Amino acid sequence: MLNRSRRLTPLLALAVILGAAAEGRAQADPQNFLFSSGQSIQPFFDGWSHHPDGGFDFHFGYLNRNYVEELHVPVGAANRMSPGDPDQGQPTYFYPRTNRRMFSVTVPADWGDRRLEWQVTVGDETYRALGWLQPEWEIFANAAAARAGGQGDNQPPTLAVTVSAGAAAGEPVTLSAAVTDDGLPPPRRRGGGGRGTLDTFERRPGEPTLPVNVPQIQVSARKRPLRTPVDRVTVTWTQLRGAAGVTLAAEDDAPDGSAVVTATFPSPGEYLFRVQASDTLANVTEEVTVTVR
Repeated sequence: MLNRSRRLTPLLALAVILGAAAEGRAQADPQNFLFSSGQSIQPFFDGWSHHPDGGFDFHFGYLNRNYVEELHVPVGAANRMSPGDPDQGQPTYFYPRTNRRMFSVTVPADWGDRRLEWQVTVGDETYRALGWLQPEWEIFANAAAARAGGQGDNQPPTLAVTVSAGAAAGEPVTLSAAVTDDGLPPPRRRGGGGRGTLDTFERRPGEPTLPVNVPQIQVSARKRPLRTPVDRVTVTWTQLRGAAGVTLAAEDDAPDGSAVVTATFPSPGEYLFRVQASDTLANVTEEVTVTVR
C-alpha cells in the first residue's frame, strides 16, 4: 500500500502542475495580446514648449490600443478638455497605435501650476492625460532645428492647399498642396557601407526557413498619416476629425511643385485635415476642412 502511494504522488503533482498551467493560460494577462479592434484610447501629455508670441504650448498625443481599428470619438462627454472649453482642438479621429504630438493647446504666460486635462472614453473605459509646466517636460517645438543648431538662412516652405468642389460620400475628391522652398538645408550625405553597417538577415544555405504560418501584423499596412514628397520637401496629410474609414491615395503624376492626393469619404459630415510641408529644419502647417454631402 505504501509503495502504491509513492507511485501516485508524482502523478498527482504532475496533474496539479498541468492544471495550474492550463488555468494560467485561461487567465492570461490581456496586456500580452495584440488586438485588432475593440480596445480603448489612452491620451498622453507630450511635453510643453514656449509659444513664439508668449505663453506656452501644451502638446498631446494618444495611444489607440487597436492595431487595425480606427476610432471616431466626437467632442463631448466622451472627448473633452478641461478647464475651459471642452473643445480645444483635440482630435476626434484616432489612428491605430501610438501617435505623438497630434495637437497643441496654447496657455497664457500666467498659467502657473495649473493642470490641463484631456479625457477620452471608449465604451466603459475612461482615460485621462494631465499636462502642466513641469520643468523636466520642456521640449523643443522644432527638435530638428535645435539639433542642427538653428535654422541659419533656411526659410520655411510655402504651402497652399486646395480642395475640389462637390465632395460626396463614396466619390473621390482631389486635395492639392502647392509647395515652394528655398532649397535649404542642403541634402544630407548618406554614407555607404563599411564600419557600422549591419549584416542582412538572410537565410544561409542549409539553414531552416522562417515559419510562414505565424500571424503577423504588417506595420507597413497600418493606417497612418500619408506622406508625399515634393522635390526635397515632405508633405504630410493627417486626419484630425471626422468619421473613420477615409482613404487617401497619392497621385504619382502630380504637377511639379505639388502634392496631390485622392480622398474617399465613407459618410457625410465634416472632416478636418492638417497638412504640413517640412524641409527637415522648418515646416509650415495648414488645416483644411472638407464638407462631404
